Amino acid sequence: MCVYILTLVGWEEKNAMRKVLLINALALLGAIAVVLPVAANLADIGKIAFVSNGEIFVMDGDGGNQTQLTFNTGAGNPTWSPSGKEIAFTSPRDGDLEIFVMDADGSNPTQLTFNT
Repeated sequence: MCVYILTLVGWEEKNAMRKVLLINALALLGAIAVVLPVAANLADIGKIAFVSNGEIFVMDGDGGNQTQLTFNTGAGNPTWSPSGKEIAFTSPRDGDLEIFVMDADGSNPTQLTFNT
């Protein structure tokens, strides 16, 4: 079974039908679509999470203070929690693409899914 993480940031009302079609198409394929709440925005937390060379970094809104949070993980899809205290992400750490969450400083990574 596949799990797809959908963050709906930037999908304005005019794209509502696309959201419904995408979720329905995934369901028809036997996949699970996990729709995350809209993440905290830059104005709320003052930081940007991004991926470079398969690793997650955060930086200030002006591009300064870049800090690497993951190491040798092939991580991707960083998404802030609504509180801005955690970052959800994907990683093939165990050989399968899984969903993880970590504190905003990169500590306490916790695996949430377990593909078998």
